[in-house]
Amino acid sequence: MQKLNFPSYDFRFKNSENKIAIFDEIRKKFIILTPEEWVRQHVVSFLLAEKNYPKSLINVEKVLKVNGLRKRYDAVVYNPDGTIFILVECKAPEIKISQATFDQIARYNMTMKAQYLMVTNGLNHYFCQMDYENERYQFLPELPDYTI
Repeated sequence: MQKLNFPSYDFRFKNSENKIAIFDEIRKKFIILTPEEWVRQHVVSFLLAEKNYPKSLINVEKVLKVNGLRKRYDAVVYNPDGTIFILVECKAPEIKISQATFDQIARYNMTMKAQYLMVTNGLNHYFCQMDYENERYQFLPELPDYTI
């Protein structure tokens, strides 16, 4: 797999039905390794190792309803009170981050109401803080570290 714009992490791999699978620390199982999954696993490792978020507050690939349609988010970090702190959208490295990507995460966030957004293709990362009062978001140089 391609080198991404993240620190190096030690991942567990196995061969599953002639496909490579990567162990997901959050879901506690091996997942078929696709380019998008490669990015998602780096994001999870980044949130755990660099930002110090507890594993218990991170969730990966769950279904949500947006305008009556079933959608699947890539990752979220919860606040201890159960509200959503960070909503993450991952794309494969070959997918260019575009306005459509931001539109997608904005639609998801209408339901989820996260405080922060992260959009990444593993090479380019974008971080935003939501300002619901003024109905906009502000780009940030990085996400906040976990603090109790």
